[in-house]
Amino acid sequence: MSSTPTPVLVAVAWPYASGSRHLGHLAGAYLPADVFARHQRMKGNEVLMVSGSDVHGTPITVRADAEGVTPQDIVDRYHGEIVRQWDELGMSWDLYTTTGTENHAKVTQEMFLAQLENGHIDKRTSDQYFDAEAQRFLPDRYIEGTCPHCSYDEARGDQCDNCGRTLDATELIDPRSKITGSAPELRATEHFYYRYSDFNDQLGEFLGAKQGWRPHVLNFAKGWLEEGLHDRAITRDLDWGIELPVDDLGPGKRIYVWYDAVIGYLSASKEWAQREGDDELWKHWWENDDSRHVYFVGKDNIPFHCLFWPAQLMGAGELHVPDDVPANQYITFKGGKASASRGVGLTVQEGLDLFQADGLRYALAANFPEQSDTDISIEEIARRINEELVATWGNLVNRVLSMVAKNHGDQPACDGRSAEDEAILARVDELLALADAQLGRVELRAALRSAMDAAAEVNAYLNATEPWKLAKADPERAGVVLATALDAINGVRVGFAPYLPFSSALLDEALGPVAGWQRVPVAPGTPIAKPTPLFVKVDVDEILAEDTADETA
Repeated sequence: MSSTPTPVLVAVAWPYASGSRHLGHLAGAYLPADVFARHQRMKGNEVLMVSGSDVHGTPITVRADAEGVTPQDIVDRYHGEIVRQWDELGMSWDLYTTTGTENHAKVTQEMFLAQLENGHIDKRTSDQYFDAEAQRFLPDRYIEGTCPHCSYDEARGDQCDNCGRTLDATELIDPRSKITGSAPELRATEHFYYRYSDFNDQLGEFLGAKQGWRPHVLNFAKGWLEEGLHDRAITRDLDWGIELPVDDLGPGKRIYVWYDAVIGYLSASKEWAQREGDDELWKHWWENDDSRHVYFVGKDNIPFHCLFWPAQLMGAGELHVPDDVPANQYITFKGGKASASRGVGLTVQEGLDLFQADGLRYALAANFPEQSDTDISIEEIARRINEELVATWGNLVNRVLSMVAKNHGDQPACDGRSAEDEAILARVDELLALADAQLGRVELRAALRSAMDAAAEVNAYLNATEPWKLAKADPERAGVVLATALDAINGVRVGFAPYLPFSSALLDEALGPVAGWQRVPVAPGTPIAKPTPLFVKVDVDEILAEDTADETA
């Protein structure tokens, strides 16, 4: 446990409530955040993990227009779906909310006014696309065209999914309206602009001081900054979004989503504090130099969290800026980038329907795309579950607890341990310390491998000592071996706990709760009942056969 707890903000990307989320989203930002937060809590730190559904994203209005319903109908449908899936996955949110609350609108408006007063927001007239057939200005997501950087012909008006560059709609080649398919025309309109260029020097110092960040994150952010940040419009001609706290622009204007969504990290912290009964409690994380802020996002969000959001925080006053942004690369499915809008990859619900939650969590964590894009498939998920989780960890727990229950009924006395016995416990402790350091550096994939290595070594110890044979030939020695194996398991389960909440809870019932990030010996005499297997082996042939049948139906 930490001697002095650190306030740790685990800030997690806000998913659009515009459709079903897929496993690429889960592996890219949400599951890594949950693993990290669970480890920090086990270390004794003061964790505040927040996020929520982004209800102002233009993908919501695009879908609502396509279905002939209101944006709120879309929000209600998919926010509810997302929350149910978080519960099924065991996500340990301190608060999961939405950007549609009065609190979020108030915090956004307060930040806008502070930045306006500080001289970082001004009004400008600019040319923006207008659909003459639909008689409306087009938000960025209502425009598609060819990316000027990589020539991808389905780039959006705010970003290219292919190269990850953030765009201005006017940069697109051959733009077209998503509403009518026609070529939009440029018309003058007045908007508020955030003066991101005011912060180029400060952001250079901010990034220059960062050590230990993932190379692709730091290099991407520094590359952007070398070109210099440009001022960007933070309002749009919309009727869906947060109202402006000033009336300078007249009717028909709203604060734009990518300015207000990142403010959700702050507004959610304030909402959580209100729910805790202390309106000032959020300051423990946001006005505290000793706190640590870690942002979990996908690589397409690197500019927003390494540049734009820090600039907004700097412009608002003395608020804590990000300490780390361990953005993941992409999960791909058979070579195609997972995309909810394009229907590529399994949805989260499809994954939960096919696999146990802990099995799905394990397989995705073993493939976290921390340094490069990672391809995944049903076969790969099943292989990870069957060959690693079931065969190594699940089998180890089942056979040791079964032998203890059968031969003793409780944890045997462990007097007279040999050098071999002490060595396996020392090795488990060593790998647990390694996993601790890896988790602290947000090397989650490596830390999971360290936990699995520890399980494999305990299996090797059992195979070498053969307590099932000793039970008849030397019962006393068999008892020492089993007691040692159970103590080793009690250490290994600590390493798996951030990844596997449901099976960890079952082991808590059998062996008592985990006491922080450390191995604790199982007290002699602790009752040990015959266990139920922690995990179910996956019949991948059956899954693939059903999948094929669904495709041909």
